[in-house]
Amino acid sequence: MNGLRVAVVEDEPDIAEVVQYNLKKEGFQVEIHGRGDTALEAVRRRPPDLILLDLMLPGMAGLEITRALKRDPPTPGIPLVMLTAKGEELDRIVGLELGADDYIAKPFSPRELVLRVKAVLRRGSENGTPEARLETGGIALDVAAHSLTVRGKDVPLTATEFRLLHLLMDRRGRVQTRGKLLSDAWGYAEDVDSRTVDTHVRRLRRKLGPEAQRLETVIGVGYRLKP
Repeated sequence: MNGLRVAVVEDEPDIAEVVQYNLKKEGFQVEIHGRGDTALEAVRRRPPDLILLDLMLPGMAGLEITRALKRDPPTPGIPLVMLTAKGEELDRIVGLELGADDYIAKPFSPRELVLRVKAVLRRGSENGTPEARLETGGIALDVAAHSLTVRGKDVPLTATEFRLLHLLMDRRGRVQTRGKLLSDAWGYAEDVDSRTVDTHVRRLRRKLGPEAQRLETVIGVGYRLKP
């Protein structure tokens, strides 16, 4: 992780200082931005390795920044972790729907924040199983190229969506609990909010389109990709 650049977009100086201190201790380069609009300009000019993004910001709200980042090249692939207050559950869900990779609720443990950042970056750097291409029905996942086609059409995925689909396809036919997916796709303990999994599954179903019925909900257990 040494030398990786993290852009922290946070308008509360005390929080930004704590985040910067703890990330620098772990060898990260940290850039602080106190406004949403200027942060977006800076990120576009020089994309970082990860963005920690508060939702309530002057200049431009965090959700608007997320939309812009996921829409415009070369930024859609940048891992993005949202910082949210406890009362912002709806915004948090919308952020995950837009393609954010994770969220951290305030107040947070600095140690947890560092571990979450490392987990997101680690997921992005892993290649997964040795199998280079996975196919189920009309779904084809090219692991080496990090690309998905559904019935011959290219479908863009975020890094987290790719990792989740990769796991489900690699284990097709077998039920995966939410806890297991959180552990293997997110690198978290099973007591983390499982709605993170549910939100990403909904996004995957939309992107799978005519093949969405293959991604089954097993009530009370988790999810399975039908072979």
